[in-house]
Amino acid sequence: MGKIIFYEDRNFQGHSYECGGECSDLHAHFSRCNSIKVESGNWMVYERPSYMGYQYFLKEGEFSDYQRWMGFNDCVRSCRMIPQHQGSHRMRIFERSEFGGQMTELTDDCPNLHERFHYNDIYSCNVMEGSWLLYEHPNYRGRQYLLTPGEYRRYNDWGSMSARVGSVRRIAM
Repeated sequence: MGKIIFYEDRNFQGHSYECGGECSDLHAHFSRCNSIKVESGNWMVYERPSYMGYQYFLKEGEFSDYQRWMGFNDCVRSCRMIPQHQGSHRMRIFERSEFGGQMTELTDDCPNLHERFHYNDIYSCNVMEGSWLLYEHPNYRGRQYLLTPGEYRRYNDWGSMSARVGSVRRIAM
């Protein structure tokens, strides 16, 4: 069981809300979020309700202001705990939608897709094992997208407006 605490003000001040699981709409519990404590588990927090908008990966720790979790603003409207996975990670990425074009299988982190595979874009992917984070830019920077096991036929299936992916990281315990 995981635990995350949201605070309206920076440095863990002001009204707080404690959450132990998935919540598709946090707006009823607080109006803004300027700091977060993750007491246990790995979490994705989302800028909009129903797991939409900017996504932010948070693991155990303290984030005294939204810039500490690479947030663009103080808006957090939904969250979910990422299931723990013990074992291998495996994902196939494709250069075209609907699993078309060249395919590459990943089993490890990749800080720069272009340098390693000469890919700038991923149009579809199939996550066979483990949970993964896609980052918009190399070296784990920019917008983040959570991928759990399943098929993603187009980049908008994982919430992106673009096929641009610069780096990929496994979510390990």
